[in-house]
Amino acid sequence: MEWHQDDFTITNDPARIDLNYLYPLLLTTYWANQRTRPQVARALENSLCFTLLHANQQIGFARVISDHAVIGYLADVVIDPAHRGRGLGKWLVSCVIAHPELQSCKIILETADAHTLYEQYEFEHVPAMKRPAGRGFEG
Repeated sequence: MEWHQDDFTITNDPARIDLNYLYPLLLTTYWANQRTRPQVARALENSLCFTLLHANQQIGFARVISDHAVIGYLADVVIDPAHRGRGLGKWLVSCVIAHPELQSCKIILETADAHTLYEQYEFEHVPAMKRPAGRGFEG
């Protein structure tokens, strides 16, 4: 799918993701600055990805990990600092939650900031349990 607004496009075509742009952008965030390039590449392969383009250059990104039936996890919502403050993050989130494959899903996310952005789209700020990655289970 594609959405258009002036010179901007949001697409979920995986071929439009520029990993050479996205990986360094993710490294500037507090949540993804420890990821390796292979981890990011693998995450993209296993997610429904949304690429924000300006004149065919990537300037933003979001992805959803989902079973496409019951649940989706919104992750890695990021806009290039040079393009922030224009409402592009709002538009990106609205396109994500409007995607037909996610309509029957409860969408969750974990964030330390931008709560007011997500509350506009009926996300509720609630505590959740989580388990750190990379730990085995000895039972």
